Amino acid sequence: MKILIDEGKCVGAGTCVLAAADVFDQRDEDGIVVLLDADPPHTSLPQVRDAAARCPALAIEVVE
Repeated sequence: MKILIDEGKCVGAGTCVLAAADVFDQRDEDGIVVLLDADPPHTSLPQVRDAAARCPALAIEVVE
């Protein structure tokens, strides 16, 4: 699994952090997504997919 983040699209909603806190975080200064684990275990795939689906700006792409 490969996770692609487009920081330019991110609106800082934080839904990705709620869905997969082990993989995503937000910068303190502006709330923009931070990728904590670019190669998470396969067992995290459902949470990562959920995070991408919930992102209101479509800033997360999951490539399998």
